[in-house]
Amino acid sequence: MAQRRPVGNLLALAVLSVLAERPMHPYEMATVMKERGKDRDMRVKFGSLYTVVQNMHRHGLIEAVETTRAGGRPERTVYRITDLGRAEMRDWVRELIAVPQLEQPRFEAGLSVLGALDPDEVSTLLRRRLTALRAQLEAQRAALAADRTQVSRLFLLESEYDLTVREAEIRWIGDLLRELDSGSFPDLTQWRAFHAAQDPPEPGVVGPFAVGPDPGASGGPTGEGAATAADTPSS
Repeated sequence: MAQRRPVGNLLALAVLSVLAERPMHPYEMATVMKERGKDRDMRVKFGSLYTVVQNMHRHGLIEAVETTRAGGRPERTVYRITDLGRAEMRDWVRELIAVPQLEQPRFEAGLSVLGALDPDEVSTLLRRRLTALRAQLEAQRAALAADRTQVSRLFLLESEYDLTVREAEIRWIGDLLRELDSGSFPDLTQWRAFHAAQDPPEPGVVGPFAVGPDPGASGGPTGEGAATAADTPSS
């Protein structure tokens, strides 16, 4: 079970990790974290950095070293990590590595209600996702290969993990598509029958991710025999 933290925002952990190297002011912290891609590794919002830093200071995880002002610029307070902050950082990392925690990715949420769509439309949408994932995978591989020439593997493990997870998702989607295309997916006939019995959508009610022609468009499917890509089984 995850432990309750004095400052539970993951941005606080990122702050502790950079302050463990040297004292910094918040603007420098943000610059270093962005350079290292912490906004990709963690769900952090840099707009809340100053609030997080203030909370960390209040809880004794960091302490102010000095406050400076250059010309007409705002004051900059330099902070350093405290012994309490260093202990908190190490304990937090131990928990993140050792304790699995259930997370709900957006894709998983969509899969949980996939039956709301016709199976042929699902196939089309999954192919769209697969194309985007493959492009992202190639970009990640290229970036990781470039990073490996300059950065120790110790600081690239999160990139390796993310790459492996993406590769697994691509394989899983490919397997699912093969089941849908071949008709071997369990209860596929009942799934199709359910949607065949449903009333057609109201004209003009089409979202940005809908598949097939816009029912509200001129010449769209409004009469007998009309069909969309979602109504026609894929070959």
